[in-house]
Amino acid sequence: MQVTIKTAQEIEKMRVAGKLASEVLDYISPFVKPGITTEELDSLCHHYMVDVQKTIPAPLNYAPKGHKPYPKSICTSVNNQICHGIPGQKKLKNGDIVNIDVTVISQGYHGDTSRMFYVGEPSIQAKRLCEVTLEAMWRGIDMVKPGNHLGDIGHAIQKLAEGVGYSVVREFCGHGIGKKFHEDPQVLHYGKAGTGLELEPGMTFTIEPMINTGKAAIRYLPDGWTVTTKDGSLSAQWEHTVLVTEDGHEVLTVSNGATPKPIYRF
Repeated sequence: MQVTIKTAQEIEKMRVAGKLASEVLDYISPFVKPGITTEELDSLCHHYMVDVQKTIPAPLNYAPKGHKPYPKSICTSVNNQICHGIPGQKKLKNGDIVNIDVTVISQGYHGDTSRMFYVGEPSIQAKRLCEVTLEAMWRGIDMVKPGNHLGDIGHAIQKLAEGVGYSVVREFCGHGIGKKFHEDPQVLHYGKAGTGLELEPGMTFTIEPMINTGKAAIRYLPDGWTVTTKDGSLSAQWEHTVLVTEDGHEVLTVSNGATPKPIYRF
């Protein structure tokens, strides 16, 4: 495993990229309404990134080993879609929940973040899932400080999610990030406290738990990218890019419209 420790100059570029990624989500928020298609959301975000921010949408044509190139600039995962939902012609309807995942490249560095959005009025179950998942992400972030371990992050997330009867998706995880979209280490959203890589100042990685109301099992759609729950249950995800500092952590993907850290309830 080769974990890159970022220099002060690199961290500053990561701050810029992280803020820009979060600002894309600020920009798109008012457009997430019943009747809009996820294709239209993608087009709006693409224009904002390329023409306004002068950033590069990292997902567009991204092709990890074994995958055909991703065809859009953002990921939109609706209801039972866990992650990597490809924007398309289906219109969002009242009561849907949707994760919008944005990664921009600025000055050669990646900023990666996602938020859950309510389309109109969500069901009580959907709202609770989104709130639990948000809190789970932040409980994981709370574990980020020098001397702690990756297992501490996963354990905090798993304990909360399973404690309220939900399940944690295991096939996908957070990841190191910087000049590359995906670097070491892998950041699992489940695990045993005190195990795994010890955290050091200068590490940057994402924490992005995917939580299901039903079972954790997944399935791929025929497009080769979109992942859904196998049992059709709802899924939610939130994501931040985080820096390990000398005495704790700094969340890099923040902006004026970013969802604040919640008061813990679960």
